[in-house]
Amino acid sequence: MSKQVKKQEIVDYWFSRIDECGLSVDASEAHERCWRCGYKTSLERCHIIPDSLGGRYEPSNLVLLCHRCHLENPNVTDPEIMWDWIWAYGTSFYDTFWTIQVIKEYETIYGKSFEMELKERKIDNLERFKNFFLEEIGKTTFHYGHPYLNNATIAGVIRIVLKKFDSIL
Repeated sequence: MSKQVKKQEIVDYWFSRIDECGLSVDASEAHERCWRCGYKTSLERCHIIPDSLGGRYEPSNLVLLCHRCHLENPNVTDPEIMWDWIWAYGTSFYDTFWTIQVIKEYETIYGKSFEMELKERKIDNLERFKNFFLEEIGKTTFHYGHPYLNNATIAGVIRIVLKKFDSIL
């Protein structure tokens, strides 16, 4: 078995070779924030080219991802695909990635932006919306084996809360 590659070795390798512009993480925090979603969480060493496809366990073939992003990453032999995927999801602000994904999921399912839904219903009391949301989110559950609520569940909760507003207006 090869020696454990330190996370800092991976950071040092990549951030001396790539431009951090467009990523969800700044080089100074790349050892503690997921390179795809930008959340500050426990990071996993993720193969760019999977071990099962001949990828090596060395800094040039590893990136740092949270568990959730690690599960979703592409498993192919072309290393550019990993970087295309990471850069495609770059966000400007930390801790907004999953909220943005939920909003996109909502729009995909319901064909209308969340913002438009709020405008059409003239919902301007976001504190009240938040309270209803927290009440409804408490009635949901995780998929087996997942430590988080998926985007479709959260988008559904948003829809439930909007319907609640419809019934009280």
